[in-house]
Amino acid sequence: MKEFSLIDTYFRSVSFQRKDVLLGIGDDCAITQIPAGQALATTTDTLISGVHFLPDASPKAIAQKAIAVNLSDLAAMGAEPAWLSLSLSLPNVDEQWLQAFSDGFKELTEYYSVQLIGGDTVQGPLAITITAQGFVTADQALKRSGAKPGDFVYVTGSIGDAGLGLDILLDKVQVENPQHREYLLNRLHYPTPRVFAGTSLRRVASACIDISDGLLADIKHILNASQCGACLQLDKLPLSNALLESVDRDRAFHYALSAGDDYELLFTVSEEQKSSVDRVLACSNVPATCIGQINGAVGKVDLKLDEQSYAYSQTGFEHFSSAQPSNSAKRA
Repeated sequence: MKEFSLIDTYFRSVSFQRKDVLLGIGDDCAITQIPAGQALATTTDTLISGVHFLPDASPKAIAQKAIAVNLSDLAAMGAEPAWLSLSLSLPNVDEQWLQAFSDGFKELTEYYSVQLIGGDTVQGPLAITITAQGFVTADQALKRSGAKPGDFVYVTGSIGDAGLGLDILLDKVQVENPQHREYLLNRLHYPTPRVFAGTSLRRVASACIDISDGLLADIKHILNASQCGACLQLDKLPLSNALLESVDRDRAFHYALSAGDDYELLFTVSEEQKSSVDRVLACSNVPATCIGQINGAVGKVDLKLDEQSYAYSQTGFEHFSSAQPSNSAKRA
């Protein structure tokens, strides 16, 4: 099977069809229509075999994670997703793999009403690059730079699960409970982009980011952009029963603070808007937990447990970093 027949067979009609796509797959460019009064939000993420997923990972999981991480970026901006472009690098044409990948792609695009409008296929190492675009009014876009001292820090869902799921796959941790093991692996393979939560927070949050590289690494992006600091209460972190019952408390804190791949939303809210958080998120069916507060100590994150300082030296994942994580956590 050659490139164009591959596209026709697996990707031409693989996704939800939107009325704002005037010309989709088949020409040199797609032609789309932006609704009046809306601005276009655009993000791109690449997933590489051996870096972002294991070489033997399920093609369905790869497809859905590739979409999810991009939609999570749009969610962090408060944008409603609309269109996707896919660049797929394949070492060879494996029709069984492509069918499973295509099925996973179609399932998630239909759920979120997004359309695949174009892209490219090449022969090379297995890698998936997706560009996602969505709509948000310019004055409602969530940014990293809006946090102010006194704002409260929230996170959606639970954090740390995907990191433990990865260590299960790498045989670094043994989880005997089969229900917990399945839950943790699903959180790694099939992250849920908080799209509906993101659009609901547009009128409430002062700053927002999605947690991809770990809570500590990602909150520092908000703090640097906003020129603030933060104090986080570890006893307030939303940790799942699967995580808490599989590892000890300090190890659970490590996964929550540094492991990444959770794709939950980390956001800040002013004191005036704090009472609105539960109300605006009710329709998204996603809980949010207050885990701390913004202060004036620029770029600094203080961690506390039971009102005492908690010393922790590891940060999150960063490409091109030669530093190895220390995996150290202890009470000060």
